[in-house]
Amino acid sequence: MSKITFLGAGSTVFVKNVLGDSMLVPSLQGFELALFDINPERLKESESMLRNIQASNGSKCRIVAYSDRKEALRGAKYVVNAIQVGGYDPCTITDFEVPKKYGLRQTIADTLGIGGIFRNLRTIPVMMDFARDIREVCPDAWFLNYTNPMAVLTNVMNTHGGVKTVGLCHSVQVCVDHLFDGLGMEKEGVRSRIAGINHMAWLLEVTKDGVDLYPEIKRRAAEKQKEKHHDMVRYELMLKFGYYVTESSEHNAEYHPYFIKKKLSGADRALQHSAGRISSPLHRTDQGLAGDARQHREQRDADARTLARIRLLHL
Repeated sequence: MSKITFLGAGSTVFVKNVLGDSMLVPSLQGFELALFDINPERLKESESMLRNIQASNGSKCRIVAYSDRKEALRGAKYVVNAIQVGGYDPCTITDFEVPKKYGLRQTIADTLGIGGIFRNLRTIPVMMDFARDIREVCPDAWFLNYTNPMAVLTNVMNTHGGVKTVGLCHSVQVCVDHLFDGLGMEKEGVRSRIAGINHMAWLLEVTKDGVDLYPEIKRRAAEKQKEKHHDMVRYELMLKFGYYVTESSEHNAEYHPYFIKKKLSGADRALQHSAGRISSPLHRTDQGLAGDARQHREQRDADARTLARIRLLHL
């Protein structure tokens, strides 16, 4: 039996999206979906969620949760990685609060800058442990990396880990949708071409029925830039450099030296508004944790309803 191993399976949202989709793919029927996480409670919740999805979609995949990482990896054809070393408290908090103490402000802090360096330093040793296990028990596996800092970790696994690795991020898939929704443009029938490095790719072509849509996109973007909105940084980059970028305005604010400044003009203040809540940059992580907690509650409720139905069937 072929196997997909998911490292960091306590990340319920990623498990649901990645493995939930995999369960619907005809060519993956019969695969083992091997789940591993260092948090047994979160692991159990993700396993339960997948079993509920399986019960509703009839997938023939085999779901197995492991407490031993090496056994979870043994014989895997694909390994999905979605870990966060150190968690939110203390590590994500430290990524923001230590640089802030010295006047360095960030919006995301998971890709580059001081926050990205901190993440690399604590994540690379763990990834090297993964690489050692993979070389031993599934040397032909493809390692599909969702963990940031994306470019550095993917390069580390390819160059120093001896593991075939591809870095993945959802930003490419949602790039055109976000752009067109923001500008009030119709998405149906639109074709696009995107290229670049992970966490910094560009929408190179966007057409409909063979017609280049960039002139109209830029016209609308220039008009929208006259007012504050959530995507001002990306629009500014597009109007200056010619192309729309895949990553959010919050990400791009700290990728470039133009937006997060100590002394601000009126225009700078508007762009910094789009960059995100720099004064309280942990809000996105707080929202993510709240979303995870909500999913866990919903999962427990779904499990209770399933058990109730089973009991009724046996009355």
